[in-house]
Amino acid sequence: MKQDKGDRAFVELLLMARALGDVGLETLEVACDLTLQTGIIAAAIVMNEMRRLNEVVRPKTLRSITHAPPLQIEPKADCSRYDSLRRMYYDH
Repeated sequence: MKQDKGDRAFVELLLMARALGDVGLETLEVACDLTLQTGIIAAAIVMNEMRRLNEVVRPKTLRSITHAPPLQIEPKADCSRYDSLRRMYYDH
């Protein structure tokens, strides 16, 4: 409230909390605690924390592997094969 237009920012925070429903006030409280830990008190930071707390985690979409090219050479569990390739370029 000491900041310029602090009362307006406070009302915006309360409206955002109300829009979240039953968990809105709890989310607002956690966001305020996180903001106080940073040492910078601003409504924009509290709003950002509230958005982060309510962000839905979206799973990454997997690409279809049906169009993968076939392997020309099957992989082998033979380290000597890779050592021979390494010697071609790095002869000590």
